[in-house]
Amino acid sequence: MSAFADALDDLFADPNIAATVSYQGRPVRALVLRPDRDLEFSDITIQTATAVFEIRRREFPTPQAGDVIVHDGDSFVVQGEPRLDAERLVWTLNTRPA
Repeated sequence: MSAFADALDDLFADPNIAATVSYQGRPVRALVLRPDRDLEFSDITIQTATAVFEIRRREFPTPQAGDVIVHDGDSFVVQGEPRLDAERLVWTLNTRPA
């Protein structure tokens, strides 16, 4: 295991940074990001809340669009193709409310 993978394990273990979520009914550690995004329609801009989850590939090797993540009682559906980071250790999952 590389030093980078060891550092990632420390991040995902830290309760101040990561949370346990239910992914397809299985508990996994995740970094949870809840950024606001601006959506533009013609001359109108709407700000909307989003949810992005980062999970380690070794915890869930094959995420897919349509999978369900539950965090703090809220359900989210993975939309689009999950993306791996450059080291191929962490998936980034864009979601929408279920």
